[in-house]
Amino acid sequence: MESNFVDYVKIYCRSGKGGRGSMHLKHLKYNYNGGPDGGDGGRGGDIILRGNHNYWTLLHLKYQRHVFAEHGGNGGKDKCHGTDGKDQYIDVPCGTVVYNAETGKFVCDVTYDGQEVVLLKGGRGGLGNFQFRTATNQAPRFAQPGEPMQEMTIILELKLLADVGLVGFPNAGKSTLLSSLSSARPKIANYPFTTLEPSLGIVGYRDKQSFVMADIPGIIEGASEGKGLGLRFLRHIERNSLLLFMVPGDTDDIKREYEILLNELQNFNPEMLDKHRVLAVTKCDLLDDELIEMLSETCPDDIPVVFISAVANMGLDELKDALWRELNSESNKLQTIMAEDTLVHRDKDMSFFATELRDEGEDEDIEYIEEEDIEELDDFEYENEEP
Repeated sequence: MESNFVDYVKIYCRSGKGGRGSMHLKHLKYNYNGGPDGGDGGRGGDIILRGNHNYWTLLHLKYQRHVFAEHGGNGGKDKCHGTDGKDQYIDVPCGTVVYNAETGKFVCDVTYDGQEVVLLKGGRGGLGNFQFRTATNQAPRFAQPGEPMQEMTIILELKLLADVGLVGFPNAGKSTLLSSLSSARPKIANYPFTTLEPSLGIVGYRDKQSFVMADIPGIIEGASEGKGLGLRFLRHIERNSLLLFMVPGDTDDIKREYEILLNELQNFNPEMLDKHRVLAVTKCDLLDDELIEMLSETCPDDIPVVFISAVANMGLDELKDALWRELNSESNKLQTIMAEDTLVHRDKDMSFFATELRDEGEDEDIEYIEEEDIEELDDFEYENEEP
């Protein structure tokens, strides 16, 4: 059965090229020397990434291998401006990171709903010969070509955004806890690696407050080196504000298992150790009060520890209280990572768009191309109309 959770796709993107400017000379029966009236070309469409909270996976982009924006229209006679190319939007779930597939370089990060990032800028339209008229050159016979399109193969990588991320070995009770605290229904079974894809659930709290909890597939020793499910799901933990470590109460050494999990996260990304942590000792319905008291002395003393049983509904309220306190006391909560205002990679030669200002007294808002970069046109268009 095909999984509905997709967190990695590769797409070839191409913006629109700018339309060329028109080289047209007005030539009528009663207005033989009408002068230049070539219009400007339209701009090419942009490729824009847009955050959309209605998506939680990249499944809708799995089979979309190409995304092309529309080209700008060419300028026309009578100073008609070419049509602008239509922008192409790519809706992605919040928490999507974009990389250049060829270089592996980070491009941008989409972290909140409605955020728009211009991934590839469309080419500017070329200026028509009407824009180049001067007192000494009243009938310019050249126009400006449109700016070329841009292209890039991108990798979209999803990192789930959640308040609390569950971290533990396989069969630690993560899925059972999520199903007990929320309406999520992850797969639950008594064999390792039951969870093969992350699950999200909204945990209700007092006064109609809530927080989001993410169930991550189980981690084993060596996961940071590719063992087990490897690195595929470790990246989802990077975006969680708080980490809830889960260790079964029937394990031989709770502190050692906790340290193994912590070491795997450190090997994958040392910054994970800066996150606030809570330790939940699970399956405590199998333990009596005396044994729980003995185990509490062997637990780490630098983080809050809660003894729970999701099946017996034991200690769940205490766990939610501990998670809520840590979430609200965290000083460095998940910050929105803003991409640069303009993510345009000018790899092509844009020399023919070099500008020079008009002479003093003329309109300085119009951009000019250098003389050696002007595209000469030998085939002129003339308009002959009967009155």
